[in-house]
Amino acid sequence: MGNLNKGSLLKAALWGGVALCTPMASTAAWATDVDAGDYVALPPGSNLAIVYAQFAERDAIYAKGDKQPGDPGLDSTVFILRGVHYMDIAGLTVDPQFLLPLGQLEGKGDTHALGKSGGAAGDLILAATVWLVNKPKSNTYFGITPFVYVPTGSYDRTRPLNLGENRWKFVLQGGFVKGVTPKISIDLVGDVTFYGKNNDFGSSSARLTQSASGQFQAFARYQLKPNLDFRVGGSFVTGGETRIDGIRQQDQASNWKGNVGMA
Repeated sequence: MGNLNKGSLLKAALWGGVALCTPMASTAAWATDVDAGDYVALPPGSNLAIVYAQFAERDAIYAKGDKQPGDPGLDSTVFILRGVHYMDIAGLTVDPQFLLPLGQLEGKGDTHALGKSGGAAGDLILAATVWLVNKPKSNTYFGITPFVYVPTGSYDRTRPLNLGENRWKFVLQGGFVKGVTPKISIDLVGDVTFYGKNNDFGSSSARLTQSASGQFQAFARYQLKPNLDFRVGGSFVTGGETRIDGIRQQDQASNWKGNVGMA
């Protein structure tokens, strides 16, 4: 179960419900999550065709850290189709890629009136990591990734739930991986997101703007076997306050998240 902070359950639904990002779908509407090991480069010539899937249930609204009364709900079922090609450009490894989200959002409980978004496509994501440091022997990598979110997804201002956001977004992300021992490595990733305008927001066709947001993510991985690791991680998201027709919504993010897993 996940929780949406600062009364953002409805806002998240209006702005796309889920941050459709690379490589995993996030439950924070301001985040571009990565997975541990994403900044480890594969050899040029490698190709990947991947499908991600996530089902999430959100069952609480928080305002200023306090849980609000009621029984709200927002469920999301999201699939992401991803294609990646690794290539060499002027001696640097680069991986141009695309991600296409597909899925559905549905209001539950006290927010059932939101209805469903229906099966639809989200905004197309274009990205390419450039590895400035690529040293497999010492397990040391540093890459920079620009992301462009293209407003191609399903969007209807009269619907409270949309997978498309009807605006451009640009993310600049940097990731560093370092092997501390032969079996232990750390991943450090930071990014900043810049948001375009949505000039057709809500039933009144209002103008939605959003300030930049930032995220920092860190992971520690322990290699159990050559093809199996255990990882723990966390992330912090901040900023991203919105304005509707110039009126501040006081909904900036300040959220921590932790995770554990194996891969």
